[in-house]
Amino acid sequence: MDQTQALPASASPSRTLLLLVAGLAALVFISWLLNTPSGLLGKADAVGYAICHRIGSHSFYLGDRQLPLCARCTGIYLGALMGMATLGVMGRTRVGGFPRRGVLLVLFGFIAAMGVDGVNSYLTFFPNLPHLYEPRNWLRLTTGVLDGITLSALIYPVFNQTVWKNWEDRPIIGSFRELGWLVLLGLGLVGLVLTENPVILYPLALLSSVGVVVLLTAIFTAVVLILARRTNRVEGWGGLALPVLAGFTLAMLQIGVVDAARFAVFQSWGGFPFPG
Repeated sequence: MDQTQALPASASPSRTLLLLVAGLAALVFISWLLNTPSGLLGKADAVGYAICHRIGSHSFYLGDRQLPLCARCTGIYLGALMGMATLGVMGRTRVGGFPRRGVLLVLFGFIAAMGVDGVNSYLTFFPNLPHLYEPRNWLRLTTGVLDGITLSALIYPVFNQTVWKNWEDRPIIGSFRELGWLVLLGLGLVGLVLTENPVILYPLALLSSVGVVVLLTAIFTAVVLILARRTNRVEGWGGLALPVLAGFTLAMLQIGVVDAARFAVFQSWGGFPFPG
């Protein structure tokens, strides 16, 4: 009799913890919503504000309205979101192996290309310093998308290795052909942004900010599980609720704290006051 009564009690702590974390997540998210600019694009701006310089000359525009992220960051987070979604559709939702060595070298090349373009762009802030070429937003966007694909191919397997009890030990990108498809899709994203069509740019602007939240949530979810020593415990999708809610809460806390600190200094939701 006592054992029968103990069963629901043993399950209650996890349910209680889930409710507490869900409540905390709601509190953090609602607080952030109430203290950021109005409208969907205003909220997207506030996400971008936490991780991007948002310099006007380095950004694309939706009519006369600057996108939430600069050209490079737009590429990074659209590319990462597209990469993770595509890998999921390809059945890699539990694959924890890093890409094959040759593919990995190409991906590191994408990171290097963005680094070179970023340093070259930064040098143009100083008129007396030489630079390799005149920066262009289409190039910032393209190298950003390729870097975002790389992030998806590195963060996704780490997430899967940390979360799933029975993760699959095989490469998340197993061939150059698979990488080629991801790159083609990424270049398609570049082409869509470069149309500068408001009907196309509006959803892409929102998705770029969604990409920021998704990536930060994935990273913080893995960190929470590692610190709590609860790695490789999740067996089904329902088991993701608690760690993902915790990761989302920390992601929104980070965004909110950076937003508040930056706004306290600059008193504006605009980009850094750099020339050019």
